[in-house]
Amino acid sequence: MFVIFGATGHAGRLTATRLREAGLPVRAVVRRADQAKELKATGCEIAFADLMDLASVTKAIEGAQAVQMICPVPSGHADPEHAMHTMIDVAAQALRANPPQHVLAISDYGAELDMNTGITRLFHYLERQLSASVPRLTLLRSAEHMQNWSRAIPVALATGMLPGLHHPLTKRFPSVAAQDVGALAATLLREGPPVTATRIVSIEAMVRVSPMDVARVIQQEAGREIVARELPRNQWFSVLTRGGLSAKHANLIVDLYDAHNAGHIDIEANVTGRRFGTTALADVLAPLVRQAVLDAQ
Repeated sequence: MFVIFGATGHAGRLTATRLREAGLPVRAVVRRADQAKELKATGCEIAFADLMDLASVTKAIEGAQAVQMICPVPSGHADPEHAMHTMIDVAAQALRANPPQHVLAISDYGAELDMNTGITRLFHYLERQLSASVPRLTLLRSAEHMQNWSRAIPVALATGMLPGLHHPLTKRFPSVAAQDVGALAATLLREGPPVTATRIVSIEAMVRVSPMDVARVIQQEAGREIVARELPRNQWFSVLTRGGLSAKHANLIVDLYDAHNAGHIDIEANVTGRRFGTTALADVLAPLVRQAVLDAQ
């Protein structure tokens, strides 16, 4: 049995789908009954769990041959760092008590760094806790997801300006489509446990992008001028909190982009398991732009 946490997300859903297409048994872990319909239609067994509840996580992994663990940053939480630490601790405790043959964790570029990298330091904690909890672990470090630009698209369409926290705007950075992460995760799970205790695999798209590239794609799809603009560093916190994030969440993002702009967040130099996604930026952004246009009408 392959147990997939985060099965309703872009990556987790693709992992579950690919494993089912291969005829493998999948238990998709969701939080609510309304999230289960499409997954059940593919033949997935459904388990309900709250990542902060040890009993439900323990029950979800019963009888698992392999587990894919995704601990999402809880965007609506007043203290997302504390909440994510709790989720990670719960997962580690459940996996220690009943370790499967293989655990694959979706992690982040820069997770190897023991320094203040904002959100990425949460994935450093994830890697550390799981490495000490399971006998065979694959860390799938993902570049920034292209889907993250969905939050900025409505602003760009309304104002003609795409605000950028990546400085300078011309700097190209690694990104990847979430579905490519999910597809690779399915492949790695099918390959089985690593030979060594921990295997590190990275994934990014074949072409690195800049905020100017993102603005160009939005402009082409929307049919109106969109210009990328550096959001001044002293405005980041206020813009993020006005957008609905808690102060602690905003600080995590500020610290993350400070680390990005300082050149700290990239593929780890000694990673040998480097993979590349095949989905282009335009393939991800075009439907997001079309939906944002419809929503604005």
